[in-house]
Amino acid sequence: MGVPAFYRWLAEKYPMVIVDAIEEEPVVIDGIQIPVDTSKENPNNIEYDNLYLDMNGIIHPCFHPEDRPSPTSFDEVFECMFDYIDRLFVMVRPRKLLYMAIDGVAPRAKMNQQRSRRFRAAKDAADAAAEEARLREEFEKEGRKLPPKAESQTFDSNVITPGTEFMAVLSIALQYYVHLRLNNDPGWQNIKVILSDANVPGEGEHKIMSYIRLQRNLNGFDPNTRHCLYGLDADLIMLALATHEVHFSILREVVFTPGQDKCFLCGQMGHLAANCEGKEKRKAGEFDEKGEAIVAKKPYQFLNIWTLREYLEYEMRIPNPPFEFDFECIVDDFIFMCFFVGNDFLPHMPTLEIREGAINLLIAVYKKEFRELGGYLTNGSTINLSRVEHFIQAVGSYEDKIFQKRARLHQRQTERIKREKAQAKRGDDTEPQFQPESLVAVSRFHGSRLASAPTPSPFQQSGHYNSQVSSSIKKHNKETAERPHKVARLSSGAALATAIVEAESRVEIEAQDNKDELKTKLKEILREKADVFNSKNAEEDKIKLGEPGWKERYYEEKFSAKTPEELEAIRKDVVLKYTEGLCWVMHYYYEGVCSWNWFYPYHYAPFASDLKDLGELDISFKLGTPFKPFDQLLGVFPAASSHALPEPYRRLMTEPNSPIIDFYPVDFEVDMNGKRFAWQGIAKLPFIDEGRLLAEVEKIENFLTPEEKRRNAIMYDLLFVNSCHPLSACISTLDNKCKNMSNNERALVKEKINPIERDTCSGGMNGYLSLCGGEPCPPIFRSPVASMEDIMDNQVICAIYRLPDAHKHISRPPQGVKFPIKSVTVGDIQPDRGLWHEDSGRRHHTENGRRNPPGSSGRELGEPAHRLIMNSLQAKVDSNGYRHPHNGPPISYPAPMGHRPPVSSYGYESHPGYVAMPPVPSPSLHGRPHFTPYNAVPTAQQYGYNQQYLPPPVAYNPHQPSNSYERNDYQHPAGSHHYERNQIQGTGGSLRHGYQSSGYNQNARFMNNTQGGYASHHHDVSHHHQVIHHSQNFQPSRTHQNWTPRNNQSGNREYGHHSSNQFSLLDRRGNRNPMPPPGYDRQ
Repeated sequence: MGVPAFYRWLAEKYPMVIVDAIEEEPVVIDGIQIPVDTSKENPNNIEYDNLYLDMNGIIHPCFHPEDRPSPTSFDEVFECMFDYIDRLFVMVRPRKLLYMAIDGVAPRAKMNQQRSRRFRAAKDAADAAAEEARLREEFEKEGRKLPPKAESQTFDSNVITPGTEFMAVLSIALQYYVHLRLNNDPGWQNIKVILSDANVPGEGEHKIMSYIRLQRNLNGFDPNTRHCLYGLDADLIMLALATHEVHFSILREVVFTPGQDKCFLCGQMGHLAANCEGKEKRKAGEFDEKGEAIVAKKPYQFLNIWTLREYLEYEMRIPNPPFEFDFECIVDDFIFMCFFVGNDFLPHMPTLEIREGAINLLIAVYKKEFRELGGYLTNGSTINLSRVEHFIQAVGSYEDKIFQKRARLHQRQTERIKREKAQAKRGDDTEPQFQPESLVAVSRFHGSRLASAPTPSPFQQSGHYNSQVSSSIKKHNKETAERPHKVARLSSGAALATAIVEAESRVEIEAQDNKDELKTKLKEILREKADVFNSKNAEEDKIKLGEPGWKERYYEEKFSAKTPEELEAIRKDVVLKYTEGLCWVMHYYYEGVCSWNWFYPYHYAPFASDLKDLGELDISFKLGTPFKPFDQLLGVFPAASSHALPEPYRRLMTEPNSPIIDFYPVDFEVDMNGKRFAWQGIAKLPFIDEGRLLAEVEKIENFLTPEEKRRNAIMYDLLFVNSCHPLSACISTLDNKCKNMSNNERALVKEKINPIERDTCSGGMNGYLSLCGGEPCPPIFRSPVASMEDIMDNQVICAIYRLPDAHKHISRPPQGVKFPIKSVTVGDIQPDRGLWHEDSGRRHHTENGRRNPPGSSGRELGEPAHRLIMNSLQAKVDSNGYRHPHNGPPISYPAPMGHRPPVSSYGYESHPGYVAMPPVPSPSLHGRPHFTPYNAVPTAQQYGYNQQYLPPPVAYNPHQPSNSYERNDYQHPAGSHHYERNQIQGTGGSLRHGYQSSGYNQNARFMNNTQGGYASHHHDVSHHHQVIHHSQNFQPSRTHQNWTPRNNQSGNREYGHHSSNQFSLLDRRGNRNPMPPPGYDRQ
């Protein structure tokens, strides 16, 4: 699911779900940085129990960090990751568990997307390298010097895939990091740490969710456990909702617009002109070959799932439902509906685009058709296909209007771009009156009153940055810049030496300027090439959606259907496979993998109106087994990344006579499919034939070295605790019991964790412990990072962790959960603004969520102009420039006509009335107030633990026993999943991570990452709000009370998150911040 589109929609539609994270900065005393004490209270006023890290969302940014030079070695990547995790830990401060999950081998359904991304990345890198070589040749012909290209271990980010050498060393580095922190950081010493590395099958976020689901509703589980998950994928929001855990937050970075923090005075990133120090650009490397070096830290935000649930309770309300209303089922249906607008396992349905209001359309149709559906679309992980057909056919009825409006807008955009390009060629575009970067010499600002520095990153604060970028030339330049005006007479020898240094410096500066110009030109060329609208041979739109016959043309062009009979046969198969995909994804989100081998075998999706006769479909799945890491690399890597595989595998990808060379095309078609930019196109790569691939692999597996066999093995999660943790005694006892056993015998021993026994308290975590192949607590842990020291007095003990036995995921909050005080009111819900395809396209000015009539308001005035007009009208204006009439009627905000606030079905405190209070001003990002309603708120043997492994068994079952969906008249074989023709019903049983009992080899060391903990109860409420209204007169009132963290009198939990979002220009309803209403008197 596209992160920008979905996250933007959510933030604008439900703005109160997002709150800004408060981050405590380390203190620097006498040049020494004092780290933050994470054992102290969380400044965000929430004490989280468990922190989960989707590690791929950390690894990728550390390959291309924004707060330091780009790394050229794996060690630099690891150091960047350590800083990254430290920063997240300081913000969240978990009290029970830290869970780090790296993507392992993915299900085959995800591998198609991974294959497409990696092939596209390799193609783009090749195009960029060719263009750069051409530009370098041009510069050399012109006699312009360039610094040499730096060699780097990180030139290919495709190595961030299970089975590569990088991922193997990364696991060791993270084990070292965990030992370092558990030994030395007081905020870490009482927590459990689980590491699920790339040798544990499954996507990182889904390994996390499997852990959470299998901890719920067991002995010792705290229903009020507070979870925080860090990650950048939009599907994390849906996965968090699907757990039905109320106290759940998602932590992510604030997304900035690239270039918005660039100073026009000096042209450098990381600060604006008002904060410019006037200093020369600081070089990263001798020739600045490491790129930009100073970038301010990005702030973070929490997305609170409990607030999103409140919004959905209002948004999805059904007046007078024909049967008992179950909000938890509504949540499940909302998650399922969102699958239609994008997911990682099915191609995009052409009918629905998030930017075109697709989710709003789905919600509107759902509410309209709810009575006719006769029930909910889903029941946990199962789908009622007959009801889904009714629903999606109603959505499909809008296709013609959607396509017609899309075609109109596309035509307007194309004409506008052509017109602008034509004007540019004629020279109509006016040149800027000045060139900002050459307006004033940067050196003139040195020491001026503008010298206020941007907030440095942790890397820069640590002093490590300065040691990397310092050079003799930099020191010389600094000395000359700070030299007194009265200079002593120098000897001729000293003058000559100075002249030589200055000449060398000029040459290097010239080379750096040339490099900067080359980089700028390269970016412009690549950007121009990526824009289809710049192409003279633009791709012809042969389908013409919205014009009669568009569906027939779609199947002819995309699926090569030639006759009506062929079209119908293809359509039916596409619908079958797409519906299978919907069932597969729903099961994946709620129970885990139901088939490791299933995948959608087409590049394109059907239309919504094509999903007919779903109740007659016969859908079933067989569990199968996951690929081994090297098998997946063969399945997703292009030949350009074959360097990351062992030599025998590499030959399969590169030799012309390889039996599977057709899997690795150097060039391939990219269908733009109506999109503008090349990266939005569809890579039409051949699908991998699993049988052919595995047959060739079987011939070469025996040629692997021991280290390569280890990289290709399936392993377990690792659990780490400090020796002072109660679980350490349990691990030591298990180790003493198995002292005289071989490693293979030790692997067979499982010790069940007692979550409530005082002597072996796990903090409420269930599961099993086993021993590692090595020593549980080695006295010395060698550092895999050259610049970091060994741990000489290790006090950390390690064991293998296995998930608890399988049980059915219950799709509702557990008994005993205490719901937070409600912060969303009916007044916070945006009014219905109509559907996208119904909008004429004209812009309407809005205020407080209402459309204003034409001419009632124009463009917002700047602050000086606003004051001038107010003064001319002799209006009373406060210090912030806002008008306050002496007498004005009070304003109320009634609930929408015909709707009542929904009745809480699960224990929330009811709302005290139907009137939302008028807004009050609060600080905004740009200094002027906006308005917020009152109620807003090296090898493993050297460094790591030696896990034993054997080849995996025939069948791999992540959730045992298998769960099947069966028709009443047919019994399906064990290990399969089957859906009914008309209605899907679970027949009992559940899934868990592990092997099927029929084929389980106790020596095959697979484990699934999991962790858990129960919540501590620390809360804070910064405001207590009252609503007082009468039939005639109504005046708003507000009281402020500072409460100590606790549960309120009704037993509901209260949070102290700040409800305002200083990085948003929107109010709580998602509108632009309005002027205060008439009659409003600021207190």
